[in-house]
Amino acid sequence: MFTGIVEATGEIAGVDTGPEGTRLRIRAPFAADLTEGQSVSVDGTCLTVEDGGGASFSVFLASETIDRTTLGGRGVGDAVNLERALPAEGRFEGHIVQGHVDGTAAIRDVRRVGEDWTYEFELPPDLAGYVVEKGSIALDGISLTVADRGEEAFSVAIVPTTYEETTLSGRGPGDRVNVEVDVLAKYVESLLG
Repeated sequence: MFTGIVEATGEIAGVDTGPEGTRLRIRAPFAADLTEGQSVSVDGTCLTVEDGGGASFSVFLASETIDRTTLGGRGVGDAVNLERALPAEGRFEGHIVQGHVDGTAAIRDVRRVGEDWTYEFELPPDLAGYVVEKGSIALDGISLTVADRGEEAFSVAIVPTTYEETTLSGRGPGDRVNVEVDVLAKYVESLLG
């Protein structure tokens, strides 16, 4: 489990696509602390560390991951948001983020509003029922609050710290992000359905 509080940004150092699948090598400030089998959120996608212990770590992308996230289209030099799994004794901030990406959405608009920014995203029809004004959402692994929701779009407010410490500062209209809706909404739907 994650909280959506991005710990660091990393950089894709290698992409190896072969007959067995795709592996990413990611440079990260905490890579030396990682060991095989640990979970790491990479742009909001829960992935398993295959090897760590140096300046970088590697992860395998299952076909489901490639189909459902933006990671299959990433290349060497691309920046990614990173968060290690929440330890049992850790401080819980953000919201419950599983790293189980539900889909992707394109950025429609970015506006500076004083010291912060408003990002508007398309609202994928299959996720619309889970996106509510003032509800939680994870975008590229960042725990955010939905500021406004319309029929075809939703927006979030980005404070300076989030803008500076995540990959959002390098994203603009047309770029796609990974979306994880609030898991509580999915459970409520399942129970009532």
